Amino acid sequence: MLLRPPFVLAAALLAASLTHTVPSLTAAQRGAPPVTEIRIDKSEHTLDLVAGGKIVRSYRVALGPGGPGPKRYEGDRRTPVGTYRVAGRINGLFHRFLIVSYPNEEDRARFAELKRRGEVPPGRGVGHSIGIHGVGSAQLAGVHKESDWTLGCIALDDDEIDEIARRTPDGAKIVITD
Repeated sequence: MLLRPPFVLAAALLAASLTHTVPSLTAAQRGAPPVTEIRIDKSEHTLDLVAGGKIVRSYRVALGPGGPGPKRYEGDRRTPVGTYRVAGRINGLFHRFLIVSYPNEEDRARFAELKRRGEVPPGRGVGHSIGIHGVGSAQLAGVHKESDWTLGCIALDDDEIDEIARRTPDGAKIVITD
């Protein structure tokens, strides 16, 4: 995700949680089993859609450049590691933005421990506004995946996030691993 004032993105996330739309499925997708899980492997830079216990589609992704391991605090530019859910969606933010339910209880506990040990910079929180999103530019399709550039999000091409959004319902499980 590009740098934006936190309150702007927080307001957009709040609005999305109050009113969001689920894209309709294409005729071909109506007969396919629904996606029940999204698996993201940070070391492989892949996102897999899982339906009926099987991987049905894989994509290459860009991540945050903060490296391996779980997200520690706001601004560390790490993509989190853990189990989350699709918590909603925002159309128009980076083309399309699926909200990841970060932070979870494990993330909050880790942050509290790091803060207790003095390992969190002053003024930093646990973080927020993590998503799976596009780039909002046809010119960047594919090119943006040549480096990790987000603040911790998972980025794909716009046509890819459109397909993922059509096939994946809110509440679907998201598992992010190193």
